[in-house]
Amino acid sequence: MRTTVTLDPDVARMLNDQAARSRKSFKETLNNALRLGLARSSESKSTETFKIEARPMGLRGGIDPARFNSLSDELDADRFLEESRQP
Repeated sequence: MRTTVTLDPDVARMLNDQAARSRKSFKETLNNALRLGLARSSESKSTETFKIEARPMGLRGGIDPARFNSLSDELDADRFLEESRQP
């Protein structure tokens, strides 16, 4: 099948480089690249669901790990205030 495709400059450069390395025509290189890319994209659609295995963090109840940074900021601010009060 004959068709016209507009390639981005970087894609055209990669195809030309690959054609030169493999000593194959541009057309053959383009077809091989499309076959590989399309085959990989169909393989990557896995039917397996993503699972996360939870494990205990060893924190005491009432501690919000999302607030650790704000706690650190508060401690830094307190330390700065104490140091700025000293002559």
